[in-house]
Amino acid sequence: MTPSLPALRYHIVHQLPGRLRLRLPALGAPGCRPEAFECWFEALPEVREVRAALATKSLVIVFTPTTEARLRVLERLRAYVPHVAEVSQPLPEAAPESGLAPVATSLLALALLPLLPASWRLGVALASAAPTLARGVDTLVNEGVKVEVLDAVAVGLSAARGEVYAATVTDLLLRLGAYLEERTAHRSDRMLARLLRPDPAPAWVERDGELVRVPGDQVRVGEVIQVGPGERVAVDGRVIDGVALVDQSAVTGEDVPVRKSVYRRVICGSVLVEGRLRIEATQVGTETTSARVAQFIGEALAKRSVTQSEADELADQRVALTLGSGAAVYAATRDLRRVQSVFLVDYACALKLGTPVAIKSGMARAAASGVLMRGGDAIEQLAGVDTLVFDKTGTLTHSELAVTDVEVLATHPGCGECDLLALVASIEEHASHPIASAVVDAAQARGLKHISHGEVDYLVAHGLSADVAGGRIMIGSRHYLEEHEGVDFAPFESRIDSFHDAGKILLFVANREGPVGLIALRDTLRPETPAALARLRALGIERLVMISGDRRSKAEALGRELGFDAVHAEVAPEDKAAILMRLQETGAKLAFVGDGVNDGPALAAADVGIAMPRGADIARATADILLTDDRLDAVADARALALGTMQLIRNNFRAAVGINTAILIGAASGRISPLASAVLHNGTTLGVLFNALRGVNVDRVEATRRD
Repeated sequence: MTPSLPALRYHIVHQLPGRLRLRLPALGAPGCRPEAFECWFEALPEVREVRAALATKSLVIVFTPTTEARLRVLERLRAYVPHVAEVSQPLPEAAPESGLAPVATSLLALALLPLLPASWRLGVALASAAPTLARGVDTLVNEGVKVEVLDAVAVGLSAARGEVYAATVTDLLLRLGAYLEERTAHRSDRMLARLLRPDPAPAWVERDGELVRVPGDQVRVGEVIQVGPGERVAVDGRVIDGVALVDQSAVTGEDVPVRKSVYRRVICGSVLVEGRLRIEATQVGTETTSARVAQFIGEALAKRSVTQSEADELADQRVALTLGSGAAVYAATRDLRRVQSVFLVDYACALKLGTPVAIKSGMARAAASGVLMRGGDAIEQLAGVDTLVFDKTGTLTHSELAVTDVEVLATHPGCGECDLLALVASIEEHASHPIASAVVDAAQARGLKHISHGEVDYLVAHGLSADVAGGRIMIGSRHYLEEHEGVDFAPFESRIDSFHDAGKILLFVANREGPVGLIALRDTLRPETPAALARLRALGIERLVMISGDRRSKAEALGRELGFDAVHAEVAPEDKAAILMRLQETGAKLAFVGDGVNDGPALAAADVGIAMPRGADIARATADILLTDDRLDAVADARALALGTMQLIRNNFRAAVGINTAILIGAASGRISPLASAVLHNGTTLGVLFNALRGVNVDRVEATRRD
């Protein structure tokens, strides 16, 4: 039984269905930062919002209003271990939050004005607006003419004319708008910050015959850890004992817990729902899946898209437009009240904040669907793609092989298929490559027993051998057995060719007397492939292209079945990038979907590179988009989100420019007062931001494309 550590002290201050307010005396102590608690709880699918208040040592958690969800939240709290749960990955840089203090200051000044002597009112109004005025001067001196300058001029004009109430109310509206904008931008950052979960989780490691609890990043490759119900897996590894239901939603986006048993791969960051597992660590620390996801997102947030840069440039240009309009209005009317109204019309906030909030919202929604976007450029480029190129193996087909045939050759008539499969699986279980895993899985599916054997000898990239009761068994490639072991498979050439013609991979088995048998394997078409390709067509992809190393007849047959526009067969790995470059020379804007080591150059050459979740490290490092959920329709999800996000940005841009222009005209004509101008402008900005934060409805995007 797994030992337990003392639980974190807490007290429930107040509770409602779906909401808990907790008092945490340790909040703010080393290893107990507010951000760490927020990320720790936001990793739970049931949790909707978390707010940690350092000043009051309190934590507010909003979650799905069910008894089960409440229990999960409290279990999560009890599982928190301060010295290991600290966030080890940098959180996204949040919008600077000044809080409600500036708003409260303006409200207090406004409340005091009627109570003060007339001679004091201007001083109080100026003191309240001083930060706004100082920020405007500082911006003008150090950065030039920007929105802060407009705000300072608008407030300063009111004060200079002795309109203390107008100056204070205007300053209050500006501060309230700024606060709401900051909160909205902060929420978009938190949507992504929840993906940078506390890492590493604590782990129970078997060392020297004992079970020792250590931080997950101190587990070494090859060590065995034990994981029980409610505990988070701290490493990537494979199960060596036990059966359990595992919730991988925090990493892969899968809604339903999956069953894990011996030899199955387990991902760091997943949580055991029920059962118990012993797991051999294969990747630890910064090499784990969750750490790579965090790194990927952190890099993505540092990138600015072309659209975002253009929005900033246009926003700055609109500041000059507002200043010019104000100058023209004053020259024509000499009415400072109209000038005040004009100066309170600011295009910049909606344009500058709306685009990054929409991009972050799109990235967060994509991540929740099992798609990681490497910044706004990836979204922008994917939305403009007209051609999709797929590497067949591991993308259109499953990366996991399946045994299709077990054939005992005529030289060993006394050996049955099950005998041969059990023998090969008993030896191959010591290897970690995909063929070995497929053979072991096939033997387990048939309920075959393990056969005892001697020490296994490896010949890297060729095969392995071991002594068994009947002599020495050798397993591997034909080249290995014929060239290194002197076994001749030529008498069975026709049978071997028939397997190859069917697109199958062969594992050759022999002993000292000669050939023993063949085990045929094949990758299988993903069941979701036809529907995913149809969705991509509906989402505006004009051309679908497949690249395969298979024989031409087999590749072209699959291409016809799936409706591909072009098929490139018998392609050497190094030639994939050249094919993409030739397509680009014809004017195609393309995305490439791949997963292998040899796909790195193609992923880099494409306008958008998309890597499957089980892809090699080089593929994942090179890709612009990384799928964490092993399903092909995630590519269609990514396309729909990219199209929707870019449309959202365009709609917000048109709304911001159109509405603010109407307000500007009303202000210049004298029909809108400074107060109304401030209210309408800030209302427009908040509307744009909330719309951006609301994000994209994928179903609506697809329905619009169909119509």
